[in-house]
Amino acid sequence: MDCLFCKIVAGDIPAEKLYENEHVIAFRDINPQAPFHALVIPKKHISTLDDAASEDLEALGHLQLAAAQIARDQGFSSDGYRTVMNCRENGGQTVYHIHLHLLGGKAMGWPPYTDTLKQPL
Repeated sequence: MDCLFCKIVAGDIPAEKLYENEHVIAFRDINPQAPFHALVIPKKHISTLDDAASEDLEALGHLQLAAAQIARDQGFSSDGYRTVMNCRENGGQTVYHIHLHLLGGKAMGWPPYTDTLKQPL
């Protein structure tokens, strides 16, 4: 398989790991969109959220729990943070191995805006 995130899970590509358990691994995003930006991924390859099945429920739950733990560990959980999961091209997914974005370290507005258009999505 030629999946970037599977190669990180296997240890073939280095990443700045922040958290790991038997279900998930988390590492810093190489193109951060906030002062703190990490990705939490399941160790099992699941291409998109639409491809997740009932047997993936535990791994999906671990994505959220790991994000909360990392926010506590990094010291910004009490100030607040955002988690985002993109699905497919129109949803903004660029790597087809599901992943949860954890963003923190600044106040975030709503609705989110695109960088170039500055219009609500």
